[in-house]
Amino acid sequence: MSLNSIDKERIRILWSKISKDSDAIGAEALGRLFAAHPQTKTYSTHFKDFTYNSPQVKEHGKLVMKGIKQAYENIDDMVTGLLDLSEKHAFTLRVDPSNFKLLSSCFHVVLSKRYPNDYTDEAHLSFDKFLANVALALSEKYR
Repeated sequence: MSLNSIDKERIRILWSKISKDSDAIGAEALGRLFAAHPQTKTYSTHFKDFTYNSPQVKEHGKLVMKGIKQAYENIDDMVTGLLDLSEKHAFTLRVDPSNFKLLSSCFHVVLSKRYPNDYTDEAHLSFDKFLANVALALSEKYR
């Protein structure tokens, strides 16, 4: 799914807001993922608490947002920019790539809740395309 210049501009504007609170956004999205899709907990069996306020979810949320930032910084070539993460998810963590889409839906909930005036239908559409491209890039080594 190709991002056009309008999508990239919407993502840039949104990212300027997200980046200021990315750790909390990552933790909240991950906490929602675990609550809404309990099967995803199998990849984090070492966690004692799966709520977004737990230290482990907060720490992993930071890692998730670090990956999203990396995708943003490589928006024109995510496959190459996220190659190391793709390899890690495919060969080390062995995460089911369908979970990337589940996490994307959790991001949409968090962003629409946190930025009700900025997360317009258009911004949602562009960010959805962005997250779909992130998921594709992370799934690259699964093929």
